[in-house]
Amino acid sequence: HEPGGVLIYGIPEFRLPKDTVVRTEIENVKKLGVKLETDVVIGKSVTIDELIDEEGFDAVFIGSGAGLPKFMGIPGENANGVFSANEYLTRSNLMKAFRNDYDTPIAAGRKVAVVGGGNVAMDAARTALRLGAEVHIVYRRSEAELPARIEEVHHAKEEGIIFNLLTNPVEILTNEDGWVKGMVVRRMELGEADASGRRRPVEVDGSDDTIEVDTVIMSLGTSPNPLISTTTKGLETNKWKCIVADEKDGQTSRPGVFAGGDAVTGAATVILAMEAGRAGARGIDNYLKKE
Repeated sequence: HEPGGVLIYGIPEFRLPKDTVVRTEIENVKKLGVKLETDVVIGKSVTIDELIDEEGFDAVFIGSGAGLPKFMGIPGENANGVFSANEYLTRSNLMKAFRNDYDTPIAAGRKVAVVGGGNVAMDAARTALRLGAEVHIVYRRSEAELPARIEEVHHAKEEGIIFNLLTNPVEILTNEDGWVKGMVVRRMELGEADASGRRRPVEVDGSDDTIEVDTVIMSLGTSPNPLISTTTKGLETNKWKCIVADEKDGQTSRPGVFAGGDAVTGAATVILAMEAGRAGARGIDNYLKKE
């Protein structure tokens, strides 16, 4: 319902001010003459085939991101008080939980566990901290393998976030009303390197422990929603359900359909998505000139 994507709903206000930065950029796009249509779900409201065949568009660029969260599949994961980082950050941003004058329906939590070690995990942890919680990052590898940028980890530590490293959740415990009351975690140790080049975490037998938490935020990465790729004829995807597109110009397997950003690469950075948009614009310009 509001343009801006992850810049609006996914990145915390303290890292990226919405009114002074993001909405200014959106207004600049509108001033160029771009028409924005909100509340449209491509693949449900209208398909890409319909945009081309029925509505007369000559080219389409897909920049739909990677908004489908991943979960662990452990017992208790459906409990009240378990969020994906996506949902948690969206509630905070769109419902303005970061402002003291808003009564936002968000589980602020007294003691929060954030499962994962990427940049989004740091964002979720620092958001929970600002909402008044004691926050623990629970990550199955050591600090050397944390995927988050070094400065993000530094800021999180500086603010008082506790890092439970070489620790992996195995069960979420609930009270009689179905709300989170704790999490069973297992100690890990690092074994041989896996395909990513990082040492694979191995469970330590008999090392289970219980930590008392009332909120769990799962930040295990995201993948593209398959809604667009499954409703568009002739659109090639890879094993991660990402759309296959040429990095230079965004051209997909379907003539006239271009793509870029997280929908192609999987979850990455704003900077890379911006360049992918420019590459797609160049590709579309060349395509239309040839056609």
